[in-house]
Amino acid sequence: MTLFKHTLLAAFSFAALSATPALAEYPKRPIQMIVPWAAGGGTDTVARLVAVGLEKELGKPVNVVNRPGAGGVIGHAAISNAKADGYTIGLATAELVSYRWMKTSPLAYSDLQPVSQMNFDAAAFSVKADGGWDSIDAAFEDIRKEPAGKYKLSGIPAGAAYHLALAQALTLADIDPKKVTVVPSQGAAPGFQELAAGGVQIVASALPEGKTMRDAGLVKTLAVMADERLASFPDVPTIGEATGRPLAAGTWRGLVGPKGMPDEAVQAIAAAAQKVAQSPEFLDAMNRAGFGVKWSSPQDFGQFMASADEASGKLIQELGLVQR
Repeated sequence: MTLFKHTLLAAFSFAALSATPALAEYPKRPIQMIVPWAAGGGTDTVARLVAVGLEKELGKPVNVVNRPGAGGVIGHAAISNAKADGYTIGLATAELVSYRWMKTSPLAYSDLQPVSQMNFDAAAFSVKADGGWDSIDAAFEDIRKEPAGKYKLSGIPAGAAYHLALAQALTLADIDPKKVTVVPSQGAAPGFQELAAGGVQIVASALPEGKTMRDAGLVKTLAVMADERLASFPDVPTIGEATGRPLAAGTWRGLVGPKGMPDEAVQAIAAAAQKVAQSPEFLDAMNRAGFGVKWSSPQDFGQFMASADEASGKLIQELGLVQR
């Protein structure tokens, strides 16, 4: 081998070696995580637990910023419109696959870069503690016999994942889901406040989101839409147990970024998120809070969102929830 070739090979090897640390330098500064829902709700809680884990794994601060409004559209749009440099990400929720079907926004899952799913939660049916309903069947019977609009639901916007879950439960009971009017809220926390105040009669949410109100004796949860009782809330029956009509339905949350986000950032965050999802600290915190943990790769999360989008669109159209 000639001296020239030796020199060229050495230069190439050095360049290759020096390129690897350059990619490994991400992140060089703090990361912003946008949450499309209000502080104090389930998505906010999950986001903050994820952020703590990512900070540990990535070695840089991960700052949670709540951007609620318009049923999550404002926050999801803020993620989509952010600079695609890897330093703004967000925790997307299942509502992302309902907007274009509901015609509330043209925003779709395909407008965002999937990074990793972090969570799946079954829907729960909660009512005011002194509201007069001791079972979900009793609630459903009143909804059945009273005129449409008498009973109101909050905690979510119309067409959101938990609304669709309740709509499925009502349909299984041969009740028109449109008999329950949705009073939109920017997350479960304000929905539960409205429930305690008597402005609405039902909140559909994740079980953990009502814990504070349940502990205070202000609300009670009549059923959870899961195949089995949740370990963190063993006293809450499944809807199958309570009604004889099994149903597993709920919502999901996952890390996303703007389209065009650098692949090294996507892969770095996904790898860190996987370690977070497997860490005893995160698993324990999520379990104590009652949230389910489900991690998936960027590719698998993208495929999951595509399937969820298709299913959501079909259900929204079947239930006549499309806004004109």
